[in-house]
Amino acid sequence: MEYKNLGRTGLKVSRLCLGTMNFGWHTTKKDSFALMDKAVEMGINFFDTANVYGWKMGEGLTEQIIGRWLAQGGGRRGKVVLATKVFNRMGEGPNDLGLSAYHIRRACEDSLRRLRTETIDLYQMHHIDRSTPWEEIWQAMEQLVREGKILYVGSSNFAGWQIAQAQSEARRRCFMGLVCEQSLYNLATRTIELEVIPACREYGLGLIPWSPMEGGLLSGALRKAREGRRSEERTLKLIEKHKDQLEKYEPLCRETGEKPADVALAWLLHNPAVTAPIIGPRDMKQLTSTAKALELKLSDDVLKKLDEIWPGPGGEAPEAYAW
Repeated sequence: MEYKNLGRTGLKVSRLCLGTMNFGWHTTKKDSFALMDKAVEMGINFFDTANVYGWKMGEGLTEQIIGRWLAQGGGRRGKVVLATKVFNRMGEGPNDLGLSAYHIRRACEDSLRRLRTETIDLYQMHHIDRSTPWEEIWQAMEQLVREGKILYVGSSNFAGWQIAQAQSEARRRCFMGLVCEQSLYNLATRTIELEVIPACREYGLGLIPWSPMEGGLLSGALRKAREGRRSEERTLKLIEKHKDQLEKYEPLCRETGEKPADVALAWLLHNPAVTAPIIGPRDMKQLTSTAKALELKLSDDVLKKLDEIWPGPGGEAPEAYAW
């Protein structure tokens, strides 16, 4: 396993991040425990979750599963950089969502209880909250850092200008601010190349791409569909939308002798802006198969062909759309 500093911090995380969104939803507690044990065995030390995962409002089922796994001991907590998120609705009340200081504090304490730990290593804002001022958000995060309840703060699904706004206020307060951004990024969805990636580079944020397979689209979806394998309705719609591209992409992967999923992950890892793509395995086979991407080095010719099949927005803004 390779490791990389998380943004401008001294914290080193594995080049693959274990996403846990399926735990308690598609994956049982027993299988989730086995996946986490195997991930640690593989050298993955970066686990990502969110208080809303498990999809039963207010229960935090996925965090509970991780907490029970950690409670087994055996040095598990010390082997993991633990990341969770705050923003989404966790109750019926008017203050049970968002990034108010009131909700941040309550949500953090609830996550700590469910995770059975004293400290959250990376506390991420799951979405921008346009109704809460940055001075309130940072005041709440600073207090949690002082109390030792969180170590670092990250964002997720932020625009480039929102990262700049957050960091401007953090600097004014002499606070470290954001250390990473978690964004939708893969071969088929490259919008963040316009402004989010440049913002991350400018402010020293690590980039943690989520959905590296675009919901299964980039993992051989066309071939699987033609073989009659079941796919989710969303994936079938994506296949129809990107059929022409897939008919070029999957043969290119076969020509290189690599699986489409490995190529998609290797493409992300090739980008120096990327810290660690989030892999969200449902079973052991999906987890162990991701290791191949770490060793895969794509040639300049293959990278060029991938850009032709899956063109990005044309580079960074404003040159991507202006002279």
